[in-house]
This record gives sequence, structure tokens and C-alpha cells, in this order.
Amino acid sequence: MEFQHYELPYPVNPQYSSKAAYFCMEFAIHQSLKIYSGGLGFLAGSHLRSAYEAQQNFIGIGILWKYGYYDQERDQDQNMKPAWVEKQYNFLEDTGIKYQITIGNAPVWVKAWYLKPETFKSAPLFLLSTDLPENDYLSQSICHRLYDSNMETKIAQFILLGIGGAKLLDLMHYQPDVYHLNEAHGISAAFYVLSQQKDLSFVKNHFVFTTHTPEEAGNEVHDLNLCQRLGYFNGLSLEEVREATGITGERFNHSLAALRLSRKANGVSALHGEVSRTMWANYDNICPIISITNAQNRNYWADKDLYEYLEISNDILFDERKLELKAKAFEFIANQTGKIFDPNILTIVWARRFAAYKRPDLLSYDFERFERLITDTKKPIQIIWAGKPYPSDFGAVNQFNKLVDLSKKYKNIAVVTGYELDISRTLKQAADVWLNNPRVPREASGTSGMTATMNGALNFSTDDGWIPEFIVPDENGFVVPKADYHKLNISEQDIHDLYNVYEILEDKIIPTYYSNRTKWRKMQQRAMKEVVQQFDSKRMVKEYYEQLYS
Repeated sequence: MEFQHYELPYPVNPQYSSKAAYFCMEFAIHQSLKIYSGGLGFLAGSHLRSAYEAQQNFIGIGILWKYGYYDQERDQDQNMKPAWVEKQYNFLEDTGIKYQITIGNAPVWVKAWYLKPETFKSAPLFLLSTDLPENDYLSQSICHRLYDSNMETKIAQFILLGIGGAKLLDLMHYQPDVYHLNEAHGISAAFYVLSQQKDLSFVKNHFVFTTHTPEEAGNEVHDLNLCQRLGYFNGLSLEEVREATGITGERFNHSLAALRLSRKANGVSALHGEVSRTMWANYDNICPIISITNAQNRNYWADKDLYEYLEISNDILFDERKLELKAKAFEFIANQTGKIFDPNILTIVWARRFAAYKRPDLLSYDFERFERLITDTKKPIQIIWAGKPYPSDFGAVNQFNKLVDLSKKYKNIAVVTGYELDISRTLKQAADVWLNNPRVPREASGTSGMTATMNGALNFSTDDGWIPEFIVPDENGFVVPKADYHKLNISEQDIHDLYNVYEILEDKIIPTYYSNRTKWRKMQQRAMKEVVQQFDSKRMVKEYYEQLYS
């Protein structure tokens, strides 16, 4: 393929003719390509799949992480052990493009690799690497670990994505109509374009920004002078940076810069859009913030047989297929954990990135009630936990290990390691109930429940992220009633949510599953129909073109 004057290798739908370049730190496109950590990557993967299906003029820009995020293993006590293993991919094509960017006043060589659309049925993806013999080890290590814990390495990674990605587009003579930043990690691309065009209005007319962070404190902020020393601003003086971004202090807020250098931004759910507009309301010169709710790719995630039986209204085959999916998933559970689960027993799954605000261990906060629940033999339940904490987030790692210890005491509790695309699909097929209990309003979107529903699971969630747009309580899922969370401290919020979680479990979910399977099935089927109507990513990628790229 010719990369010096790159053109998409498939005909573009005229409806989506504007050229879009999508910058993201991680992409979960296929299990074998381990360059993702969690929800941001899962979302980006579905975006590329649906952009390909819609034949959009759309390419992705990312980083080829040598060791990925990390491999989640166990030590001799079954506790979590992170491992970093070099990855090899023979399906990536060498573009032959190799060039230099400046990081820390030194030249760093960058090589571009290419994921062909036909390999995994996704939009074209270009992945950048500094792991080259021309570089010293420090420069090579920039692309070693996704979200490196070293601050200077992390900033260098942002430079690689932003400046490195924007320069690659120039070298390919691919001039985007829009540079789409999926999170602010790539905002250095705007400084590259500004240094080339010498026109701030050009930057603001061509950049858009998707924010996934619902709290101001959660946005990346670094020392302005450190960013300057590392080359984040591509040769612009601090005076020019301050003039362009309006940042007057000594701390560089990446999201604030993105909001001031873009023509438009979006939150990733209706609620998150509201939260974001409120969060940034006290800052001037902020671009408009709309909402485009995240979604997931039905063709990749949904069980086709379940939907076939739903469409032909064959409830017997529908029920049998769900039991078959559970039984197959439980073979995997048994192989990894030594636990034999029963497909006929109500199975609750909590699986996503481990973080304190997501409260993976919420059910165990009231241990007496938890033990009554887990030891009930008349209406038994099974619980599976899975997810990857950030390896340096020792609080989250400790939560994971506490659940491992808890699982040793009960035969109907399992904790699974290696939560990546394949295991995610397996656990969604295993689930009757997909439990999601973040502290409101900390979850910007939280898309895992969408794909769980595409596999016949019912969502049980606090009323956050995408949930208010989807769940009709007791009709297509279960929702914890909202309190006035602004008036509650963290402990009070946890008590409120925990009480309601148990009330709904004991009074609604468990009795319905065991005593009214007709209603349970109707809820499943309504949820499955509605989730693909509203939350298939073909809707999302269409809205990005109509509302953000136009």
C-alpha cells in the first residue's frame, strides 16, 4: 500500500466524506492486539468497527505498546500479580515511514505501523512506536507500557500520540477536516498544528474533543515548565502557549487546553454532558459541550443466536441458549478458579476496571447481610468478580485481593484474572445480572452494561452514566434510587446505596428470577431490543459526524 499519499482502501460513503483522524491512547479492537486497558479502549474499538461498517472517512491514531497495559496473573497465594511481557504482531504492516520528533530537547525516532481494515473489520489504524535501535533505551521505553506511572514518561507518551500523530498525517499528506481527540492525551497535536499553520483560528476550526472525566480533579494536570522542557508545545514559547490556551498559572491542565483549542466538545452520556457543562462553567473561552452517548458494536458483542430466537419469538430456544452460554462460560470459570458453577443458579457478575469510586466490593460492606445472601440454599446465587486495577493503584489492588480471599471461603464466589476482550464477552454471557455500582455522578458513561444486555443479562446499577437514558426500572433492568448525593458524604452515600442494593436484590431480583421466569424473560427481551436500538455504535458514529464533525 502507498502511505506517502494515503487514501482509504475502501469506498467512502458520501454521507461521511469529511476526513476525521481519531487520536486515542488505547484501542480494544481484538483480543490478540493488547494495546488497551479498559473502557476507553473498548469504546474506541467499537468506534473503529462501526466506522468501518458505515464506510466513514475515518482513521485512528494510537501507540503500539510493547508490553501492553499489563498481563494480570496470580502469585502463589492467588493474589494479583502484574506481568509485563513483550507482544509480537505479525498482522501489522510496516508503513516504511520513520521520522523524528523532539522530546526533552533530543531527537526521538518514531516508526508507524498499520492495521489493515480487513484484518479485524475496523477503520484503518496507525500505531506509533519508539522501540527502535536508533533510539536510546529511555526513548525506546516511551512506548513500553500504557499509562506509565513515571510522570515524565507519561508526558512523553502524550507527545508521541499528539505531535507524533499529527506529524505522521503530514508525512502521509493526509489532511484531516477534523482532528478528534478521544480524551485530552493527544492535545499536543494542536500545538503541532499551531506551530505549522501559525493560525489559532485554524486549530480551533479543525479540533474537536471528547471528554470522559466527570470530575475536575480527575483531569491530567502537569507542571507547565516541565511540559515546555519536554517539548510538549512543539517549539512554541510559554507566552504563545498562554495566549493560545488562556492558562495563566504554572499548571497545565490538558482538558482545559483541549476545551479552549477545540471548536466543540462532547460528554459521553446525557448526564455527563450536564456534569461537564457545570464543571467547566466558571472558565471562560470554553467551546460548547454537547452530549453524544457512548455505544458498543452489536456485530462484535451480541450473541447472534439469542437475537435470532428473540426475533422469531421462540422462548424455549431463547432460554436454552442463555443456559448454554452460561454453561460454556462456567467451563472457563472452572478452569481458571476450580469453581464449578450451576447454569440454573442466578449469577451476578461485577466486571470492569477496578477503581475506588466503582466500589467493586460494595456488597461486602454489610458482611452479615452478604453472608446471608451468599449462603442461602433455597434461592441461591453465584457471584463473579473480574477487572484490572491500575497496577500502581495499591488501594484498588488491595480491593481485588480482598475479594480473592473472600472467594476462598465460599464455593459460589469466583474472582477471575485477565479481564480483556474475550473474557469480557465470556462473563457477559455468564451473567444473569450485570452489577454496576459506582458513586454517582462519577461514572461518565460506563458501557459494559450495554454489551452485557446484548448477551441476555439484566443491568442492575446506580443511576449514573448511560443508565438514566436506558433503564426503565423493573421493566428492562433495575436501578438504585437516587439520593441527593450532593448533601451526602461518601460514607452516607455508600450506606444509602448499599441498603437499596440489598432491598432490590432480596425483594425484586432474586424472587423474580426464581418465581416469575416469564417476567424475567420479558425484561431480558425488552432490554435486548432497546439496547440495540439506542446503544449500537452505528448510532454513535453517525452522531459524531452529524453533531461534532460537521
